[in-house]
Amino acid sequence: MASIESYVDHLVQVILYDGRIIVGKLKGYDPRTNLILADCVEREYSTDQGVEMIPLGLYMIKGDNVALVAEVDEEKDSTIDYTEIKAEPLGEIHH
Repeated sequence: MASIESYVDHLVQVILYDGRIIVGKLKGYDPRTNLILADCVEREYSTDQGVEMIPLGLYMIKGDNVALVAEVDEEKDSTIDYTEIKAEPLGEIHH
C-alpha cells in the first residue's frame, strides 16, 4: 500500500476487473485500495474507431474492482493521439 501513497495528486491509470480503464488524479485511498480520483475519464477502446474519452469527473472506485493502479507519465501521454488508436477492448479479468 505504501507504493500507492506516492501516486497521490498524480495522474494514474486504473484497470478494473471488468476491463474498464479509468484515468484521473488520485486524491485518496484506504487500506482496501478504495480509490478517489478527480477529473476522470474512461478510455473506451474500439477496433472500429479511435479511443473514446468518456468524462466521469470525481469518481470513487471500490477496491474489490481494482486490478491495477499505475502512474501515467503526463508528458508522454499528452503526445499520444488517442483518436488514431484502434484496439480490442480488454475483456473481463478473472483471478
